[in-house]
Amino acid sequence: MSEVDPDYQVAVVGGGPAGLTTALYTTRLGHDTVLIDRGGGRAAMMQETHNVIGITEEVSGNELIQTAKRQIESYGADTVRGMVSDIHGSSGAYRLDVGEETYTAERVVLATGFSDDRPEPPLPRTGRGLHYCLHCDAYMFIDESVYVMGTSETTAHVAMIMLNFTDEVDLLLRGEEPEWGEETDRQLRAHPVDVIDEEITGMNTDQDGWLKSFEFEDGTTREYRGGFPMFGAEYHAELVEVLDLKRTDGGAVQVDDHGRTSVEGVFAVGDLTPGHSQIPIAMGEGAKAGIAIHYDLREFPKSLAELDGESVDPASTPAVSEEIREAARQRDGAEPSAADD
Repeated sequence: MSEVDPDYQVAVVGGGPAGLTTALYTTRLGHDTVLIDRGGGRAAMMQETHNVIGITEEVSGNELIQTAKRQIESYGADTVRGMVSDIHGSSGAYRLDVGEETYTAERVVLATGFSDDRPEPPLPRTGRGLHYCLHCDAYMFIDESVYVMGTSETTAHVAMIMLNFTDEVDLLLRGEEPEWGEETDRQLRAHPVDVIDEEITGMNTDQDGWLKSFEFEDGTTREYRGGFPMFGAEYHAELVEVLDLKRTDGGAVQVDDHGRTSVEGVFAVGDLTPGHSQIPIAMGEGAKAGIAIHYDLREFPKSLAELDGESVDPASTPAVSEEIREAARQRDGAEPSAADD
């Protein structure tokens, strides 16, 4: 396998909204792309999709992802189910090891995201009273009884934020000491948030699995429609460490406005990067990275220095591969022309 002639122009690692959108853009902009995905992920766990314009709530995260995969494949991208165990090489000739296979690409996009740290049970099902995205799900708790679980500064502030949506907010410490500072404590105590010290000892749900109430060590039972655990997250950063990418103090990968990392030819998008963890934002990052990669890799226009007084050979156009041309023909229902035979 030659490092001079890679299998693909672009390899995207991670099949969530950010990675899928990157692959969509690079493929539709004419670049041979492979998306490598081990499956799962935060988006795939969603039972409903919120805050994605044009996508109705009854669409699950898994449905969204599977539809997107079929979409990028229809444009000519390849999808591989597997886990990238190693990346080595340099810009223009990266090698990605996936099980027994190795894929080579000129550019690599990391879209591996993170996993939310879950508190100890008893807990309701994710999406049925256990929710990780405040911006996605706060709306569904308007005028409902809500808990916020944790001990951090963020926990205290999220509890106060939820007062924008409901007047019934409890902060559950679960027997732990709060970690927020004195100023935050004064601020919190000045808001109508009930701070519950006792550990949870039991849980009750209704017939469809939605949370109804928690039971506490002091013998009380408090009803909730749902809430938000605030225990942090763990980045899927194995490949970040292999490539020695620069990271923020919080562990996210440092990127510029178009997803470029500190290593030439490597991009990062989505939850792996700083900012709000939202599907539309991840999609936007994927689109911007895809366009930036296109500017890096597109064959035309040639600069005057590249032309060196010569003209472009018409036979070298179009610059897209035969695989992408064939995918475009099939999508359009067009028959190959005599010139293509």
